[in-house]
Amino acid sequence: MTEDVTQEETWLTQEAYDRLSQELEHLSGPGRAEIAEKIEAARDEGDLKENGGYHAAREEQGKQEARIRQLELLLQSAKVGSSDSDGKTVSPGSVVTADVAGNEMRFLLGSREIAGDSDIDVFSEKSPLGAAVLGVAAGGKTSYEAPNGKEIKVEVKEIEPFSG
Repeated sequence: MTEDVTQEETWLTQEAYDRLSQELEHLSGPGRAEIAEKIEAARDEGDLKENGGYHAAREEQGKQEARIRQLELLLQSAKVGSSDSDGKTVSPGSVVTADVAGNEMRFLLGSREIAGDSDIDVFSEKSPLGAAVLGVAAGGKTSYEAPNGKEIKVEVKEIEPFSG
């Protein structure tokens, strides 16, 4: 009997996992304290209806809390380690060189969080392109339907594991 998984796991390198864990630790500790101080200082300035500093601090707090929730979910479902990419078929953590509608592209299949400060393009496995190339072997051809309804042809040229 197989167990249903309600949340899909996200592949992360150990470096990405550590970086995101540190960000979460900062945001949920010192980061929350900093925002609370900003809100309190702005509140002391008087009338809250026309207090731009107060409203900006509250908006910043909302964005920070959303990021905390995003990081918690991501880290809970993370699969940490080296890429499953064997260089033969496209899997999460693969760097793919492909001919997409006649244009050569090089991209990472996975989460933007994996790439960190790297300037490589990233496509999720859930994106139309990502879903189309997932499981395709080097030299294989596939296609996907663009939002405008056109069929986009893709040929996977090369696959390599992402090294960070």
